[in-house]
Amino acid sequence: MKLILNKSVLAALPLAIALAGCAPSHEVANPPQQQIPASHVSMDLPAAVKNGWPQTDWWKDYHDPQLNNLIQRALANAPDMQIAEQRIRLAEAQARMSQANLGPEMDFSADIERQRMSAEGLMGPFATDTDGNTGPWYTNGTFGLTAGWDLDLWGKNRALVKARIGELKAQVAEQAQTRELLSGSVARLYWQWQTEAAIKAVLQQVKNEQNNIVTVDKALYQRGITNSAEGAENDINVSKTDQQLADVTGTMKARLMALTNSQSQSLNLKPASLPTVSAQLPDTLGYELLARRPDLQVAHWYIEASLSEMDAAKAAFYPDINLMAFLQQDALHLSDLFRHSAQQMGVTAGLTLPIFDSGRLNANLDIASAQNSLSIAQYNKAVVDAVNQVAKTASQVETLMAKSQQQQQVEKDAQRVVDLAQARMAAGILPGSRVSMAKLPALQERITALRLHGQWIDASIQLTSALGGGYHQTVK
Repeated sequence: MKLILNKSVLAALPLAIALAGCAPSHEVANPPQQQIPASHVSMDLPAAVKNGWPQTDWWKDYHDPQLNNLIQRALANAPDMQIAEQRIRLAEAQARMSQANLGPEMDFSADIERQRMSAEGLMGPFATDTDGNTGPWYTNGTFGLTAGWDLDLWGKNRALVKARIGELKAQVAEQAQTRELLSGSVARLYWQWQTEAAIKAVLQQVKNEQNNIVTVDKALYQRGITNSAEGAENDINVSKTDQQLADVTGTMKARLMALTNSQSQSLNLKPASLPTVSAQLPDTLGYELLARRPDLQVAHWYIEASLSEMDAAKAAFYPDINLMAFLQQDALHLSDLFRHSAQQMGVTAGLTLPIFDSGRLNANLDIASAQNSLSIAQYNKAVVDAVNQVAKTASQVETLMAKSQQQQQVEKDAQRVVDLAQARMAAGILPGSRVSMAKLPALQERITALRLHGQWIDASIQLTSALGGGYHQTVK
């Protein structure tokens, strides 16, 4: 009876080790507190910009084929978009690899071995040509199936799958962020070019009126009615206008060509009317703000991935249990390889228990914990930056809108002066040059209005980008 008890204890010893023994783990530092969602943050915005969310292809609201073509070309040819796409493919492949590790695997193997037996070794009896043996040379053959399955009792492999899926979702969100940054940059440059083209047209009108004044002054000077100082001053004004015309041509078209990867093609842009753009925001801003900014989704999914990495690192402290099986044909002579008697099979349950690893598992857990804390800190920063960016750009939109409205009144006042001068000229009270002189201030006010309009469009595009550009998370 005592012997039976001792045998029972010995038989239960591996199970006791499996349940009680593993490499000791230490406590990890608490991660930083995750930023409170945007629903708890005050983000009051001007009423002028609370009209609804931007759509994914928000630039199509301008109804400008030139802009649509530019952005389409940029998204198709940009190296940054190609890099983002390849990162997604890599993340997908890594996720599939992790998923495959959850299931069993089976291999077929076959080998042939030609061997001379040693008369002094374990196979010594087969090393002499006696009793019908064919030694000392033999041709050994083996073929069959082997299978294995990691049971993943503690969820280490499942946690790694979740981590890879989180990283895949982060890469999809990064691609959306790249798309938004690129389309926003193209749209801003395009409307800056259109604003400068409109200003150039007005400057040309300014130059025409100035030339008219110069022509009249020259005629009056030749008749001795005016002095040369007035003519010189008018010539200087014409030169300044020429300089402004040269400045507004700028390098924006070259920058657009670089963004759209169109160095070998001419853009052939044509002037278009500046649109009145409505910034799009909902009446109330809550957690939806986070869901519509790809950079915040990137940070969110990296947190999810790091949490799963921590779960996998913790599960690594527990024993692994693997099931293995084989079904083979094995014969010392090839002529016997396919006989039923050459068949061998077996099933093995294997247990791997970490006892001492010089701190490797704890170091791996510390790495996963630090990565999780870093991801949370980056997320918190992204939330704060998002709130500040929305508030700042929305304020700019409202300020520029108010300035534009004030400028419209200034333009109207300047135009009344022009209308009065034209009426007096029609009555024969004023010469034509005086009408030209009255038009110059009105044209300058028009240039100011165009600049404000262009700045307002630019701020509206920045606000759209601050709201995520209509981004929606679609990966399940």
